[in-house]
Order: sequence, then C-alpha cells, then structure tokens
Amino acid sequence: MASMNGISEKGKRLLFEVLSHVDPSVAGPRLGKLSLPRRKDVLTPDFFAIGSRGVVPHVTPDVLAAHTQFGGIHMALEDFIEKATTGKPPVMNAPGNSPLHTFTCLSPDLFTLLAPRRTPAVASPNGNSNTAISTFTSTGFQVVSNKAYISYVANLRPDIAVAFADVPYGTQPGTKRIAKMGDRTQEWLSQLLKEKIEDQAVFAPVLPIEFLDQAEYLNTVADDLADEISGLAFYDSNVLPEIPATTVVSQLLRLSLDEPTSPRQIIRQISLGMDIFTIPFVGFATDAGIALSFRFPRPPPEVTSTEGKGILPLGIDMWPASHATSVIPLTTSCTCYTCTNHHRAFIQHLLSAKEMLGWVLLQVHNHHILSEFFASIRESIKNGTFEADCDEFAKYYEPELPEKSGQGPRVRGYHYKSEGPFETKKNKPAWGNLGGDDEEGTGLVPDQPATELEEKGFAEKTAT
Repeated sequence: MASMNGISEKGKRLLFEVLSHVDPSVAGPRLGKLSLPRRKDVLTPDFFAIGSRGVVPHVTPDVLAAHTQFGGIHMALEDFIEKATTGKPPVMNAPGNSPLHTFTCLSPDLFTLLAPRRTPAVASPNGNSNTAISTFTSTGFQVVSNKAYISYVANLRPDIAVAFADVPYGTQPGTKRIAKMGDRTQEWLSQLLKEKIEDQAVFAPVLPIEFLDQAEYLNTVADDLADEISGLAFYDSNVLPEIPATTVVSQLLRLSLDEPTSPRQIIRQISLGMDIFTIPFVGFATDAGIALSFRFPRPPPEVTSTEGKGILPLGIDMWPASHATSVIPLTTSCTCYTCTNHHRAFIQHLLSAKEMLGWVLLQVHNHHILSEFFASIRESIKNGTFEADCDEFAKYYEPELPEKSGQGPRVRGYHYKSEGPFETKKNKPAWGNLGGDDEEGTGLVPDQPATELEEKGFAEKTAT
C-alpha cells in the first residue's frame, strides 16, 4: 500500500502488517503498521483515545488535530442512541462517505473504532439476552439487538467495528452464564460478518473468561472466521498467549479493551504482543488534576539529578498551593503545547478557579506524554532492548498513579449509575454555609413543614 506523508492512498480494506519478526507460537512484543485509505498510518504498539459522546473529553476537534498525536478514537454506540426508542437517532442522519467522522467533526486522518459499550462500561441491572445486550445511554438503560447494531454499523461506516460480546459488566458470571457467553458471542459475530457491508473491518471479541471456557468459540474464529475478520478485541489480555497460533490469526491486529490502570500494565500487555490500546487512566488523571510525568525507559537526566535516587511518581498533582508560584513547565523536556506555552502556576490557578481551560491543557499534555511513551517503546522493541528497558522503568517509577486531592470537573451522570441507597453525591454543592467556618449553617431550603414555619413567623401560609 502506497502512502504519502504517512497517509494511505491506495487499497480498499483495513490492512495490518507485522513489521518485526516474531515466532507466532511465542508471546512477545511486536511492531506493526495499521493502514486504511485516507487515514494516517498508525505504527504499533500505540493507543486510541477514548471518546465520550463523539469527542475526546475537554478537547475540541481543532485542538485535537493541532496538538495531539494519537491515530484514532474509540467511540461507543450507546453514546449516540438515546433517542432510538422514540425515533431515529440524529447520528443516523449524518451524510458523507464516513458519517461517523462527519457527525463528530473528526479529522479525516483519524481512525474511528466503534464498540457497543464505553470503556469502562457502566454495569447494567439487566443481563444480556440471546439476541440483544443492555446499554447505558444518556437517558437510561436501553436494550440493543444485534440486528440493530448491524444496521448502525452499516449506516455509520466506522473504520473498525467491534462485534457484540456477551460480557457481564460488574458481576462475576456463574457456571451456566459462562457456558452461554461463547455461544452467544459466536452467533452475534457470525451474523455481523454475514450481513456487513463490503470492506467493513470487524474485530472479533475475546471474552474475559478462561480460555478453556471459550475454547470452542475461539477455535471457530481461528479455523473458520479468521479470513473474514480484521482483528481481535481482548477484554482480558491474559487470554492472549493461549490464542491458537495459526498463521492467519498471528497476523491479525490485537486490540486491548482490558483497561490498564498504570503504565506497568500497558508494558505487560505489550510484552504479550498487544498492538492497540484504549487507556481510561489518561482521562481519569486529567479529571483529577494530575499531570502525567513518566518517560520510557527512564526519566530525563535533569529529573533524576533533582529528585535524587528515590522512586518517582507517575504524575504530579496540580491542586496543592505549592504550585501557585511555580513558573516551570508541568514536566521538564516536554514539548507539548501546554509545557511550551504555560507553567504550573497558571494550571494551578485554572484548576482552583474551576476554569475548564485547566483540564483542556492537562488533557493535551497527558495525551502527549502517552504518545511519547509509546514512541519510546516502539524504538526499544526495534533496538532489541525492550525487556531490559522495562526493568529499568520499573526501577525508576512507582507502580500506580497518585491519588487525587482536589475536586475535578462536574461528573457526567450518564457515565455513572447509582449502586444503592445512602450514596454520597459525586458533585459537591455549588452553595454552602455563607458564614464563617466555625458557624453552624442552615440549608437553603427549610426542612420544617409550612405550619411550623408560619408559627415561627418565617412565612404566611396562603390558601390556593
């Protein structure tokens, strides 16, 4: 496939090429290239940003095109179909050869990956059936059939579509449920492959259960469906080493929906041979006001000399007042827009003032750090030093991200579900006690009945 400035020009189908020679029977890191006409080639390992209702949170499409480096965006169908129960969802009216790109105003260079559920997904109170799954839209839970999903894929024409998977989010499946999961997923995948439009790239899901519990399904994928699919979507990366190592299957793109919570988990999955990632902790860090600060395989020399020999944090909490007078960038040697144009004091001020620009700048920075992280990993694999570099990274950095200390932006209700009574509110009230800290305040709305308030002279009750 020819390419100009990294943008593929010829061909019709999604193509993935393994660039580094790896024995298919042995799990190990590998280099690859993902190509599609009119899209910018993606070198792997790499990541796709996670979208929310068609956008990367805090980042507008023009900022995304100018100041980010990732090659694609993961989108969830449940973000677009809240009006499906009363009519045709607006996304279905989008024009053009790539309606999903048109509706979301994405740059034509970026890949679009459409999956039924978000990552991470909100657990549904209702289980899946033999023909449909339960999704969580902005107006509540909604059942979507596999037939409807096939129709959405045909109309929206995403670059990559992940087939339905019978995944019981939030619960541990029992023995009877596990027996159904592989059969349902195989039936849904076969139906999608049979009815999809020509050249539509489809990824077969690999379920988050033991290999033996889905062996029949995975063997069918390897033996009968491998030529019809374009990749595998793993809900559990631990299953990857046990996938049948046929020649065709080993050449398929591997997508991780396993939701790594730290760079170490990303590195581990890459060591198993994973190619493309969706990484929720980037958005979590941004919302928490944390600027990611890790480099692979080691921090810059000026950081190690300044911090001494202690283990370094993976990110910097920007909420403490100690940053209020700091005029250094978020991380040294970072070339992102945020670090080359602003300093810590400005970011800390924006967060304290609840200015949304603060989270915009943090999101740009955090995605840049992750893009540089993957670029360094690809260079390490190319040089044959990946294993030693992984050990060095673990020696310098803490295993997990720091805990947040401040209040992030307002929580979006359609991303969360109430788990039971007496839960604390996720968003702090905008108004509170107007007196001193030592004064006992009263609520804005009295708790007493109207009769008692009238007796106290608070108000006069009138007849209606």
